[in-house]
Parts: sequence; structure tokens; C-alpha cells
Amino acid sequence: MEATTLDLRRRMAEVLRALDRRETVTILHRGKLRALLVAPDRDPAARPPVASLPGFGMWRDREDPADVAGHVRRLRRSRHHAD
Repeated sequence: MEATTLDLRRRMAEVLRALDRRETVTILHRGKLRALLVAPDRDPAARPPVASLPGFGMWRDREDPADVAGHVRRLRRSRHHAD
């Protein structure tokens, strides 16, 4: 199925029905391909375990996020902030 960004707002129920039928929905914006919507696997056993995904545990060895609030404060401060 093809749908425009306007279709997503006005005909979302139809788009969701297409996904329920296991169709891939092509999203167009001003006539150009912007995204593909694909229905997820319904069988949870068919999904890989989260621990096997490449991003899982990538910050495991870092020590700076132990103080989450302090880490976010440091990320958000100005580059020219005097320490």
C-alpha cells in the first residue's frame, strides 16, 4: 500500500488494517519515498533476545553515567562553561 503523510492523518485506520494484513506501507511526502512501515512479527519467540542486539550493553564499561543527573547536566552545559 502507498500512503501520503496526509493519509497518515486522515486514513490511519486504513493504514493500520493494511499492516494487520502484513502489507508493507510505503510513505510518500511530496511524491518522494520517505519511509516504509512494516508490521512486526506477531510471534515473540521469533524475535531475537534483547541481549543479542548490537546496542545492548554498549555503555556497560563506562563509569560517568553512574550519576545520571550529573551526566545529563554536563552534556547540556555550554561548550564555554568554566569548570
